[in-house]
Amino acid sequence: MTAYHIFTPEQAMRFADEHSELFGEHSKLSAAEFGDGNLNLVFRVVNDKGTSLIVKQALPYARCVGESWPLSTDRARIEAEVLQLHARFCPEHTVEVLHFDRELSAILMEDLKQYDILRTALIKGKHFSHLAAQLAQYLAQTLFYTSDFVLTGPAKKAAVAQFINPDLCLITEDLFFTDPYCNHERNNIHSLIQPRARELWQDEELKAEVAALKADFLSKPQALLHGDVHSGSIFINEENCKVIDAEFGFYGPIGFDVGSLMGNLLINYVASAGLFSDPQQVLKQQQYLLSQIQALWQQFAETFSHLQQTATQDPALQNERYQARFLQQVFADAIGYAGCELIRRTVGLAHVADLEKISDAKTRASCETHAIELGRRLILARQNLTSIEQLLALVQTLKR
Repeated sequence: MTAYHIFTPEQAMRFADEHSELFGEHSKLSAAEFGDGNLNLVFRVVNDKGTSLIVKQALPYARCVGESWPLSTDRARIEAEVLQLHARFCPEHTVEVLHFDRELSAILMEDLKQYDILRTALIKGKHFSHLAAQLAQYLAQTLFYTSDFVLTGPAKKAAVAQFINPDLCLITEDLFFTDPYCNHERNNIHSLIQPRARELWQDEELKAEVAALKADFLSKPQALLHGDVHSGSIFINEENCKVIDAEFGFYGPIGFDVGSLMGNLLINYVASAGLFSDPQQVLKQQQYLLSQIQALWQQFAETFSHLQQTATQDPALQNERYQARFLQQVFADAIGYAGCELIRRTVGLAHVADLEKISDAKTRASCETHAIELGRRLILARQNLTSIEQLLALVQTLKR
């Protein structure tokens, strides 16, 4: 048993070589560390023939802050086990985990170097016709098969305990639902939208609805969530997409994963006015994103409903009226969480490149104000929107 220590590139290389037969006995290996965000070490290990794997190691603190923000390295176990379980139900759209070492909090996984990060692709204006359909399948399959519709009561409770994730959930609870709605020191607010942010802090109607969404996040363990389905956690190419980075996984409300993805597509929607100078390109980008949001919900709902009707194990939950009511509430929840994503990515700690890459400060402020207002409208209207067409109509009525 090897005690935990922080990997050097050479140690990551040995870890990959020891736990994979992919490289071959006489391969010459090299390893380089590259940043994946705010929390972890990530290395690409490559042999002399170009074959490569990824080594990801959880640090005992938040990398973006340092040792003053300690975090449990158990998140690596959670990430590995979420990905392995999700791969049972949707292997074609889940990154493959090849090995996990609990003591070292290290995961060995396939390298998706033939894919692009979805956020980067959308910022460049790339369009993929299969995006919504494949992610709808990923969400429907992974969320249904880890829910009460399939699991027995004892099995579900054991799974909830297995994926208790207090450190990472607290990050979401704070950054998603609390910090943006008060004058918190962690908030990262561009000066030109400071007045709009202050209005948020005084908006008691909005804060009441956000509190309700947070309460559900805290207390509604419907399925095993990925927990961080944003466009930076999705890799895509011309044929396929795969989801990575499940360290925020836990049992929570199904609408959170669906809404997080919707919210990220809407972030690019509002940012497109600042990313592209040609009005026709802006229009084309926005139409594409709306079509993908529509297809995402329609195909998710169709697949989830079919699974409810054909694969539900609990006799009580086989009731068709209940199933329809359940799915309608997932839709309302998803709209609310999409709204929270729009707001937290503009006034909270963790911003995204869609908005940050807008070079003109006034244009960026305009797009961020649009994001805040759209997020607010979604949160407040979520219980009154009963179809995806109504949601898209609301989005289109709110112009920059």
